[in-house]
Amino acid sequence: MTKPISDKPEEKGASRLREFTRQEREAGTHPAIEALRTRPQTRSEENRKAVEYARIERGHTS
Repeated sequence: MTKPISDKPEEKGASRLREFTRQEREAGTHPAIEALRTRPQTRSEENRKAVEYARIERGHTS
């Protein structure tokens, strides 16, 4: 007995997945990335002093 024509396995290519990921990528940036970009940058005062001392040591003045 042979299988009916409708019993064929459906061929699934990579094009469907590729198009889905392309649409998601072009839709915009991920919310986690936006949160990281908008958070305030905190820098300690001690680090700033070290940067300024190193700049003066190198001979650069403002």
